[in-house]
Amino acid sequence: MSLATISKKLTPESLKPIYYLYGTEAYLVNQFLMNVHNALFTGEDGELNDVRHLLADTPLTDIIEEAETFPFFSAKKMVVIQDFYLATSQKSSSKIEHDLTILEAYLDQPSEQTVLIIVSPYEKLDERKRITKRLKKEVETIDINPLMESDLYKWIDGYLKNNSFVMDSDAKQELYERIGSNLMLIYQELAKCMLYKGDSKHITKEDIVTMVSETIEQSVFAVVEFTAAGQAGQALETYHRLLRQKEEPLAILALLTRQFRIFHQVKLRQEKGYSQKEIASQLKLHPYVVKLASQRLRSFGKDTLKKALVACNETDFSIKTGKVEKERAVELLLIQLSQAT
Repeated sequence: MSLATISKKLTPESLKPIYYLYGTEAYLVNQFLMNVHNALFTGEDGELNDVRHLLADTPLTDIIEEAETFPFFSAKKMVVIQDFYLATSQKSSSKIEHDLTILEAYLDQPSEQTVLIIVSPYEKLDERKRITKRLKKEVETIDINPLMESDLYKWIDGYLKNNSFVMDSDAKQELYERIGSNLMLIYQELAKCMLYKGDSKHITKEDIVTMVSETIEQSVFAVVEFTAAGQAGQALETYHRLLRQKEEPLAILALLTRQFRIFHQVKLRQEKGYSQKEIASQLKLHPYVVKLASQRLRSFGKDTLKKALVACNETDFSIKTGKVEKERAVELLLIQLSQAT
């Protein structure tokens, strides 16, 4: 379960004793925790009975002991593990040793007075681990990875409807192309647009263009497109705008390199007949990233992409060895890429 579970109205009677959330979409985690809190508590009782722990700071034994302790002046309590890395292959710098048998015993007999929410805010779980298998099989599990494009549009529609707003389809597409699928960013930008269009309750594409700035990733994507079209002037103009926004040339170069690498990897797999869904799974990329890359690949040959990657790596080496000043080095790279395509 994912979006439907997170969005629906919860009641104390409908809540499960244990939830396991895994994925990287922080907004969905926060929304679900808020929904559970609101279902359990009505006032000050929530301050004493909403208890949240970091596994890196607190022994698992103490957290389970907390879950088994009776709530203060309330029928229920809520206990959250915010960074459950024990179901992943993540390495922790914490020196705390955890006894997983304590948690496994709790899974067998959870407290009736407690809602325990275990969160693994990571992209990938280690499916080989016993605790991962038990959590996914035995408790209410919620996937909180970034939403697919269609689900994201449903979420936008639902959020706007709750606030008596409507949004044109091309405006949703423009918003998605400008800032991607990060729900926290989308939520913040929608709030800004609703404030801007408070009288009409109608958000258009023109409103998104006016109010929403591109992320650095989207700006770099635009730079790549300009170089593909041989438009060095526009590529440099976008690059200089990023510099004025205090973005680091090396960070911009890293994103350029990543974008060309994605294009190259998608190109190779397309030629082998893989679908966009299969490519996204193999490369561990959001399907929308692969969709955009696939749409733009007609502008690039395989050899051109190889040369672009070599040029990016050579520019990185020149900067780090002090041969060329970093801002100037990326400028020269963009000119070179524009002439090569």
